[in-house]
Amino acid sequence: MKLSEFLLLDEFIVSRYTIAVLPYHHSGFHYSQVIEEDGTYIVKMKPIEIIKHSCHYYGSSLKGRKDGTREIIGVTHKAPIAIEPLNEIYFFPTISPNDPRCVWLSHIHIFKYEPMQDEKTRVYFNNEKSICLEVSYNSFVNQLYRTAQLRTKLSERMEARERKLQYLYRMDRTKGWTLQ
Repeated sequence: MKLSEFLLLDEFIVSRYTIAVLPYHHSGFHYSQVIEEDGTYIVKMKPIEIIKHSCHYYGSSLKGRKDGTREIIGVTHKAPIAIEPLNEIYFFPTISPNDPRCVWLSHIHIFKYEPMQDEKTRVYFNNEKSICLEVSYNSFVNQLYRTAQLRTKLSERMEARERKLQYLYRMDRTKGWTLQ
């Protein structure tokens, strides 16, 4: 596809509607192709820059999110990132994020996946689009499961905290205490 066929953006913040961020090379420049539920854009940023920019937008840093992933599930390499867990914005890299061929995928948009020849994997999304990735099926499944583990553990932590707060609030109400 030609660059003129896409809306060209200077910057981008991933959202719940972002499906994938892929590298896009044009005239010697390293851009990104962003697939959203409702369309595709070209962004004048590398994929890793979009992920970093998005982490900052939601109040953290990529390093902070990586540190959090390491603390929660013990993963340090090709770590999935909880960009904004309350809105379920979890992305994972297909290969090393420092590799210019790295694709970032949103966990909630993946519908199914299947192995292909030559160590490639076809990924189908909820909106019926698909892409072919130059990553082995086993490596892809490992990344997908790591991200699921991160989502589950963070969700459990948030729910446990909410239950504890509800319990404390009910205790205060039954004893006639007022919250100040």
